[in-house]
Amino acid sequence: MPDSAMNNRKSLSRRTLLRGAGVAFALPLLDAMVPAGTAIAATAAAPSRLRRIGYIYTPMGFNPKEWMPAGDDLNELPFTLQPLENVKEQVAVVSGLELKNAYPGSHATSNSAFLSAATAKRTESSDYFLGTTVDQIAAKKIGQQTQLPSLELAMDLLNNAGQCDNGYACVYQNNLSWSSPTTPLPAEAHPRIVFESLFGEGGSTDDRRAALQRRASLLDSVTEEMKRFKKQLGAGDQNKVDDYFQSIREVERRIQRAEASVQDNPLPDLDRPVGVPTAYADHARLMFDLQLLAFQGDITRVVSFQLAREASTRTYPEIGVTEPHHPISHHGNNPDKLKKLAKINQFHVSLFAEFLEKMAATNEGNGSLLDHSLYLYGSGMGDPDAHDHTDLPILVAGGAAGNMRGGMHKQYDKGTPMANLHLTLLNKVGIEMDSFADSNGTSDELFEPVTL
Repeated sequence: MPDSAMNNRKSLSRRTLLRGAGVAFALPLLDAMVPAGTAIAATAAAPSRLRRIGYIYTPMGFNPKEWMPAGDDLNELPFTLQPLENVKEQVAVVSGLELKNAYPGSHATSNSAFLSAATAKRTESSDYFLGTTVDQIAAKKIGQQTQLPSLELAMDLLNNAGQCDNGYACVYQNNLSWSSPTTPLPAEAHPRIVFESLFGEGGSTDDRRAALQRRASLLDSVTEEMKRFKKQLGAGDQNKVDDYFQSIREVERRIQRAEASVQDNPLPDLDRPVGVPTAYADHARLMFDLQLLAFQGDITRVVSFQLAREASTRTYPEIGVTEPHHPISHHGNNPDKLKKLAKINQFHVSLFAEFLEKMAATNEGNGSLLDHSLYLYGSGMGDPDAHDHTDLPILVAGGAAGNMRGGMHKQYDKGTPMANLHLTLLNKVGIEMDSFADSNGTSDELFEPVTL
């Protein structure tokens, strides 16, 4: 396109949607959405800044001997972190952090303090009280211009009620995200419900089953509009749209295959809703792919995801661990249990690593989706045998657009508040705060100084 034509063209709105019958699809960032004649347009680049933040929670601590790098770099990854090899230059391992307000040590407070750094009120009733979590602070600032201010996801379909852990109400283990000290936000574990919240109509379970019978794919209802829309775009943007919609279609196909498998299963399985893959890894990958699509389409900029619930008795036969996770975590320094705990830790990290690789491979402007995002991954428990909340297993990933230093192991003094890291990450996505919870500083060492 000649320069004069480029300067005269009218840019598309970032909020452009393709609409079908009961469906509205957001679009990835396109060159045509960048104002003509700007410096950004000249490089076909997205704003070189951090746009999104995500939080991944894993329960019941870790085996530190198989997690902690030996030095200050990630040249040789320990066993648990080896799946990160392909993306380690955009990952920082952080050690020495503590959730002081999670004591006395428990599963409930490990989960509840992870994003709040707050003390949970000890109660078995509905008078629970915690604190606003960092993801919801972010949602109130950077989530108001998107379809969903935030997205809360989980892997466990059963949310227990009443008392779950030493006098603490189950709400503390069920919910990572709290929009206020008295308002926990339920997380969704059903891929179909998440998919439809992103791309289509909701409704009851019966409504969704009926909708599945009426249509082969949500995308079919926007096919004609998409063809017309693409005529406005250049070749590069046409390819981006095709790739994005192909990814959406593939996710939906996987959900439909899971639904068909469940429906065709002759065994009674009344507790498992339609559309949840039987294999844990398949379910987790679907939930990660839905996050990627939600970010790529700018449907949300804030995500929290509970990879497993505290005190979970889930087994992992696909990696040779057939005993429940919770009893294994009470290892008593038994070498066999510690080995199995490390395998579970590595399995969880491997799923996160796959997701990071997909984000890194998804172009956005002058970088990747991963460049313009920050993810915090970790647990609110350190040594699960002691139920302590110090020297937590923490990873920070992405953030190249914010000058994050990847490929490093940052070792803080033991007892450094986890809130320091939370405060820093909020600041890096444009939420300027002087303090958060029990913070006493920041973790700016994870980022290169910005040269003006």
